[in-house]
Amino acid sequence: MTDKIRKATTDELNDLLDEEREALLQGDLEKLAGLLVPKETLIEALNAEAQTDLPLMQMLDGKVKRNQLLLNGALDGIRTVSQRMARLREVKGALETYGADGKRHNLPAGTTDCSVERRA
Repeated sequence: MTDKIRKATTDELNDLLDEEREALLQGDLEKLAGLLVPKETLIEALNAEAQTDLPLMQMLDGKVKRNQLLLNGALDGIRTVSQRMARLREVKGALETYGADGKRHNLPAGTTDCSVERRA
């Protein structure tokens, strides 16, 4: 890889990492998916050659690590929302109460024979 090609590759990866960061901050998952293959290709191309510009490589490594932290945070958020939605679906399906005996009772939602008695 010539110096000119190496410079173009590092510049392209730098721009792509900035673009990936913006997509992560905006929650644009479709854009993230489209950036994965080009990012891997550029990183593989740089890894195939010995690098002489250590500060540049450290800067790119820092951006990759920063984006990985953002991606991990986004995944944690998606998992949390998924778990919350699952719990909400469970709640929609039935009402859980405790009887006078202290045992848990499930009342399915939408049953017509359930009634509430009001006592004065």
